[in-house]
Order: sequence, then C-alpha cells, then structure tokens
Amino acid sequence: MQISTKNENGKLTIFVSGRMDTVSAPELEQAIKSNIDDAQELVLDLSEMSYTSSAGLRVLLVAHKLMSKKGGMTVTGVNESVMEVLEITGFSDILDIK
Repeated sequence: MQISTKNENGKLTIFVSGRMDTVSAPELEQAIKSNIDDAQELVLDLSEMSYTSSAGLRVLLVAHKLMSKKGGMTVTGVNESVMEVLEITGFSDILDIK
C-alpha cells in the first residue's frame, strides 16, 4: 500500500493505493493521526485502493470517529470490490461516500 497526503486550508486529503490489510492498515492509521491536528475536513481518496480487510475497515471507523469531532470525513473514488465490502458490512451507511 502507498499513501500520500495533501493538506491545504484545513482540508487534508489522503490518497491510498494498493491493498489495505492487517500489515498495511496501521500505516494508514498513523498517517491519519499524525496529520489531522490542523485539519477541519478529511478526504480519503481510495480510487487506487484495490482491497480492504477488516483491519482496513477498523482504520476507516477510527478516522470517522476522530473527524466527527471536527468538520467531518468524506471517502471518494471507491471501486466496485471495496464498495461491496462497505455495503455488506454496513459501512456505506456510516461513511460519507462520494
């Protein structure tokens, strides 16, 4: 998994590519936690993410909870296979997915 960030005017965008699994999910969680202090809005761009495991879902939930105390979180670019996981688990009802 590869992660890159862009922070401008209180909007933090994190781009995720590859597979988010038990090994790589903590890396995303660390990237989120170390960059959200000044962020009022978080955008997770998953357009290049091909897979997520339950460990990845946990990171999405942690990010959602952290940002619900601020300006909110949006998930963008979700492909079909990841969206299927989000729908089956009910995450599509919790997350703001665009």
